Amino acid sequence: MNIGEKIKFLRLANNLTQEELADRCELSKGFISQLERDITSPSIATLVDILAALGTDLPRFFQEHVDEKVVFGSDDYAVKTDSEGGSEICWLVPNAQKNAMEPILVLLTPGGSTYPDNPHEGEEFGYVLDGQIAIHLGQRVIKARKGESFMLQPQVPHFLSNPGKRPARILWVSSPPSF
Repeated sequence: MNIGEKIKFLRLANNLTQEELADRCELSKGFISQLERDITSPSIATLVDILAALGTDLPRFFQEHVDEKVVFGSDDYAVKTDSEGGSEICWLVPNAQKNAMEPILVLLTPGGSTYPDNPHEGEEFGYVLDGQIAIHLGQRVIKARKGESFMLQPQVPHFLSNPGKRPARILWVSSPPSF
């Protein structure tokens, strides 16, 4: 780990000059400059003071950043098929429940439908990739075709169905996760 580089990054992220950081820690600007260039090393007590001025602490500063997985493929997907209801749901991101949103890919056979979803906080967005669908919002039914999208606040029970004669595919996103 390059301590000086990381301190410089935090200083700049806090919009501080070397002089401002030095003043907050009762150090010299020259010491901060040498520290950021890895010419010198701070004592533990000095490092604690610098990190406090930068809004962090030793454990967070030295915590190794683990690169999160960004791209997911078919090996990562979880699929649930409801042959009776004529639907297949594919969770595109593993453990998406811990995220702010949850994307799924829905396949509806002709006449198929998703399970009804109860009202919940947040928003839902969908994009019809193929076919046509009916969006059931309580007693209201709205149709959407390939290339169209929908956005709703799920304040009533709701589900999707396929009134067409061809399969329908929908990218459906819930924020926060609810699927």
